[in-house]
Amino acid sequence: MTLHPSIKLIGIGDNGQESLLPQYRQWITDCQVLVGGERVLDFFPSFTGEKIVIKGGLSTLVEKLAKETRKTVILASGDPLFYGIGGYLAKKLNIEVYPYMSSIQLAFSKMGESWQDAYVTSIHGRPMKGLAQRIDGQKKVALLTDADNNPNVLARYLKHFGMTEYRAFVAENLQGVGEKYGWYSLDEMAEAQFSSLNVVILQQTSIPKRYALGIDDEEFSQRKPDKGLITKKEIRVLSLQAMQLQKDSTIWDVGTCTGSMAIEAGKLAPEGQVYAVEKNAPDLENCLQNQQKFRVDITAIHSKAPAGLEQFPDPDAIFIGGTGGEMVELLQLCCARLKPNGRIVLNAATIENLYKAVEAFKACNFTVEILQAQLARSKPILDMTRFVPLNPIYIISAYRKEENHE
Repeated sequence: MTLHPSIKLIGIGDNGQESLLPQYRQWITDCQVLVGGERVLDFFPSFTGEKIVIKGGLSTLVEKLAKETRKTVILASGDPLFYGIGGYLAKKLNIEVYPYMSSIQLAFSKMGESWQDAYVTSIHGRPMKGLAQRIDGQKKVALLTDADNNPNVLARYLKHFGMTEYRAFVAENLQGVGEKYGWYSLDEMAEAQFSSLNVVILQQTSIPKRYALGIDDEEFSQRKPDKGLITKKEIRVLSLQAMQLQKDSTIWDVGTCTGSMAIEAGKLAPEGQVYAVEKNAPDLENCLQNQQKFRVDITAIHSKAPAGLEQFPDPDAIFIGGTGGEMVELLQLCCARLKPNGRIVLNAATIENLYKAVEAFKACNFTVEILQAQLARSKPILDMTRFVPLNPIYIISAYRKEENHE
């Protein structure tokens, strides 16, 4: 059996052949099949072999290249292993990778700044949802953009979440025709026109207010006049601990109300996603205001659970702050949808709901742990101190019984 020769994957700059080492140019001249996007293939008008244009999905291309016995070179912009096709192709084919500089690297060189301490992410071909909590507090942020998530849209998004401590460096058409780069305020970036090929680097000009775990209840916008419909700070922290969140967890918050749990969960899982449902429209409005203030971009919908949950992806963790009378049906759905090793945490204020919840979880063959939290906060009285009790809460944690592998 003859082994197919390895395919060479070569990174190329927007200045075309000039960006390639002589050895790379030789490999391209010698190959019989040249693969790449239309833009990079146009850099080689005199190539006489077969040209394959990459369009759409890569699976058909991989099938074709896996059978290819001729000398083949694939061209890709910048560093193919940096948000490029290289990672996918390297898993499927026998390839050798020869990277060029990434657009981010080039942008930082134009900016004259080091970039080992930058937070790098992409909004190219992926939703901007959740970006706020990922970048909050980062001193330097480098972003790959696309035609939809362009600098104008990004500027409006940052302003919506009050991230005005950032100024932006936008680099367009790097090393290509019409290269341009410069600094913009968010207001300027929202209005200016940019080439579709650009990179945005955000740099802090001041340090924003940061919130640690256990945000004070008074900081949240709440329904007036009946304030207090909020998971109290101390109970919130105990409940979050019980959820065992990871930085990339997918989380449901059922009966989110002011959004206090969803917001704190989003800060603990900045690379994950938070989905919330609330039946009262005024509470949902407060939740949206709180998202802006605390810079946590979650998906919150107006619905009475379990209705609405079908549109959310399966969760790693679920918090249930209120069940609205549909408890058994809701818990059955949550148990069915929860991912392996996931946790459901439910707060109950009455022994009746505690009993109902425990029975429902047991019927789903889940293990249940209960923490009864009876807490009191200090309050000054004249020159002394007294304690004001919070309502006792049962924090119920449920998870699947481990299967017996004996």
